[in-house]
Amino acid sequence: MKRILVVEDEVDIRSFEVINLRRVGYETVEAGTGEEALEIYDSDPAGFDIVLLDVSMPGMDGFEVCRELRKRSGEIGIIMLTARTQEMDKVSGLMYGADDYITKPFSLTELNARVDSLYRRVEINQNKNRVGVVDEITLGEFKLNLRKRVLEKNGTAIELTQVEFKIVEFFLTNPDKPIDRTEILTQVWGDSYVGEEKIVDVNIRRLRMKIEQDPSNPKNLVTVWGMGYKWCSN
Repeated sequence: MKRILVVEDEVDIRSFEVINLRRVGYETVEAGTGEEALEIYDSDPAGFDIVLLDVSMPGMDGFEVCRELRKRSGEIGIIMLTARTQEMDKVSGLMYGADDYITKPFSLTELNARVDSLYRRVEINQNKNRVGVVDEITLGEFKLNLRKRVLEKNGTAIELTQVEFKIVEFFLTNPDKPIDRTEILTQVWGDSYVGEEKIVDVNIRRLRMKIEQDPSNPKNLVTVWGMGYKWCSN
């Protein structure tokens, strides 16, 4: 069963989300606060595929919950819901480790499309682990273990979210090749993704903070002006 934790303090909105998600085949568990969401997650950390997480909540807000969830798991899918339109709020959610965001108000079609797209990525990752993939990709000082889903730099593990892992995997299998944002978006988020291309840039920024010695002057994951990005092999 596809299982999703719905975290929303407004009862009417939460009920709207839950009814719709159940209608399209998801098993849902509800939380009205960030604190309750973490308690539910901690009681069954392997029991959820996705967390649908509101940003504006009393007490622990969505950003803090997202950060805490990412400390616990790099594999669970996280979608942030926000009524805010400021660019910085969207970027903040992604920088805290969210995989995607949806701005309120949203349609049922958009909600279903975003949740389904993220679930497919989570499922692909889980299936890779089940079939025992043992492949590794080694490029310079980096080694990507496709079974354990771990990236190492000079033997030191770097913790990645599932989206970051997919981006790194895509680049390491295409070293020194400039890749445009649309191609990255399609490969990582899927061709049915209905969001904005800026999600690519935010994730690249977040990745650079993890892999580069000087993120403001990257040597590995570089910008190719007018085209996109590439991973340099040397």
